[in-house]
Amino acid sequence: MIHPSAIIDPEAQLGEGVDVGPFSVIGPKVTIGDRCSVSSHVQIASHVRMGKENRVFSFASIGAPPQDLKFKGENTWVEIGDGNTIREYVTVNRGTAHGGGVTRLGSQTLLMAYSHIAHDCQVGDRVVVANAATLAGHVEIGAGAIIGGLVGIHQFVRIGEFAMVGALSGVPQDVPPYVTAVVARPAKGPSLYGLNLIGLKRNKFSEEAIAALKQAYRILFRSGAPMSDALAKVDAEVQPLPEVRRLVDFIRSSKRGVLR
Repeated sequence: MIHPSAIIDPEAQLGEGVDVGPFSVIGPKVTIGDRCSVSSHVQIASHVRMGKENRVFSFASIGAPPQDLKFKGENTWVEIGDGNTIREYVTVNRGTAHGGGVTRLGSQTLLMAYSHIAHDCQVGDRVVVANAATLAGHVEIGAGAIIGGLVGIHQFVRIGEFAMVGALSGVPQDVPPYVTAVVARPAKGPSLYGLNLIGLKRNKFSEEAIAALKQAYRILFRSGAPMSDALAKVDAEVQPLPEVRRLVDFIRSSKRGVLR
């Protein structure tokens, strides 16, 4: 059902069974997949490709121009997968030409009220971003990660899959996969607090994989060794399961350094 007070640009393409509530605005170059629900007072500004069965709640803003002074009106996009929940006052900005041109949101992800996804962010599947968390430009969030309320993530930072970032953290460096991080200000000791064991068990990681990740974690983050030496020791001593290799590869590929 399309409410008569909604404004929909003639260029917009809406799939079957799409609901659009009162006073919502859907602009040009927008595609919305089947069975999506757009509540009242939503703006889907332009240059948005949205999959099916997404729910967008009141006062959300999707596809507005990026908050980047270098942006000159280029044809950049927001791409959204299937089955996402985008709550009240969420903002998802378009990409920039110099940053790849696309802000991307996966599938089955929950963006809670007032959270912000800035230009060129890449957010994986089944991610939870809690209330008022803010992703600066070019941030990458791996599948299954959880970002706590009022978290601020610095531009270009990566959050690994199945990691959990605790509320009120300001995150200046990469967070490795599978861990729990809480970043205090001012710093008062370590930022990592072990593996995200509850998340790993809920997502059916094997006992063998969890045991190997525990061994690797102790070497990498609690041995006190320089990271290059710790990585070499993990290579030599820890069973090279896919989860361990992912953890090691993530750290080795970091450009900002990882929290410890």
